[in-house]
Amino acid sequence: MSDDPETADAVVIGAGPNGLVAANLLADAGWDVLVLEAFDRPGGAVATDDDVAPGFRHDTFSSFYPLGAASPVIRGLDLEQHGLVWSHAPAVIGSPGPDGGWALVHRDAERTIAGLEASCPGDGDGWRALYGRWLRIGGSLVDALLSPFPPIRAGMRLGGAMLRGGLADDVQFLLRPATAMTAQHLRSEAAKLLVVGNAAHADLPPDGAGSGLFGWLLAMIGQQRGFPVPRGGAGSLTDALVRRLVAAGGRVRCGAEVEEILVADGRAVGVRTAAGRLRTRRAVIADVGAPALYERLLPAAAVPHRIRQRMQGFTWDPGTVKVDWALDRPVPWADTPETAPGTVHLPGGSGTAGDVSVWMSEVQSGIVPADPFLLIGQMTTSDPTRSPAGTESLWAYTHVPQHTVRDAGTGISGRWDRDDLERMADRMQGRLERAAPGFGARVIARRVLGPREFEARNANLHGGALGGGTANLHQELVLRPIPGRGRAETHLGGLYLGSSAAHPGGGVHGAPGANAARAALWHARFRP
Repeated sequence: MSDDPETADAVVIGAGPNGLVAANLLADAGWDVLVLEAFDRPGGAVATDDDVAPGFRHDTFSSFYPLGAASPVIRGLDLEQHGLVWSHAPAVIGSPGPDGGWALVHRDAERTIAGLEASCPGDGDGWRALYGRWLRIGGSLVDALLSPFPPIRAGMRLGGAMLRGGLADDVQFLLRPATAMTAQHLRSEAAKLLVVGNAAHADLPPDGAGSGLFGWLLAMIGQQRGFPVPRGGAGSLTDALVRRLVAAGGRVRCGAEVEEILVADGRAVGVRTAAGRLRTRRAVIADVGAPALYERLLPAAAVPHRIRQRMQGFTWDPGTVKVDWALDRPVPWADTPETAPGTVHLPGGSGTAGDVSVWMSEVQSGIVPADPFLLIGQMTTSDPTRSPAGTESLWAYTHVPQHTVRDAGTGISGRWDRDDLERMADRMQGRLERAAPGFGARVIARRVLGPREFEARNANLHGGALGGGTANLHQELVLRPIPGRGRAETHLGGLYLGSSAAHPGGGVHGAPGANAARAALWHARFRP
């Protein structure tokens, strides 16, 4: 029996969506690929469980995948051929107005426009202008954002589209804060929340530069493609990625935590797990957080001083508290929307777009909000297989500080122990009760997950951070994850960062994994 270590063309560290995308693309190229996952299941933050109540399926982490629907990477994998079925709610996004009524996005643009115009004259025309700009530049913009930096080909297509419509005007539009963008095009608070609420999916303050681009992009993807969910649960997306990989000859090994990346002569040559060493002939792709790569997995001697220094400035996005409910009936909204949306944006305070700015400002200042903004998912509305007929599988999450300075309410210490979590969950449920009187009476069971639980279930979710690092401008493009990077390549040959810590960042779109795989393939071809 040989004592030689196991070998593969490539090892992928982590079986999250980015790791699985990278592995699929390498396997398609004929590489022998092994994915090593520390936990007992693949998927990372794309997982489903039935722990809340019998018969109810809840997505443990992410749920809606508009970026996946828009991503040429995910679409190019043809996952529908491997069992993935997308499901859509009757309406895509909904925002209740502070004085009643709802603003709704439908997958039919004319229906969205008609509904907004009927609720507030002028909003329909404003939405038409926003969507018209999207139809002109949106496709090339998505391609540019998801391409390796700098996006030469996609950038040229985007530049051409912008030149045809007015380059200076488009650039100014894309750099505007979400609050300024919506103030120009929309009048009602409910309609403004369709964009401002989407900006809050990341950690971008709605009154900060870049937030308009993110909020508009998600809202317009929702308008064009919807906010789809995998039928049966988010885990069905993972299952399809794994089935496709195995069919292409790849392997996934769970319960195999990588303890160290092996380095020789300035190159990554393998990994070490508790079971032993594994050698790579071509590449190591790390679907892990940037601090985990540079501060834990690599030997200290293999990380230059300049990189260690720059990693000191790496900024995580805020933490998260998420509540899952099993309801015996649908949410009893005070003003029932004419069409049920899958995603709901519910600000605290008086329920305006300005309240979202206040909430984000508090979080970024280290303050636990007393009346938080809620991002809500009505999952049985989106996919009837999630719970028994007539019931609702519901969740809501809100952001909290990574480092708490004080609580704007009372009783939360910021340790995020069980007492803190239950107090925060009560605040969140109280906000829902105001918007949906009688909500509490419909609760069969609830589960609360906080920063500690998120990180324990997925090490990449440091302190409950969902985005792999802040999406603010100081840590984007060539500045992600640290200044001077911006691409999947690292300072070591054969080592690639393929997680959301790399450009283009968070979201289930597969681009960081695809960028890493393509870089590895290019180097193997031209730099054998």
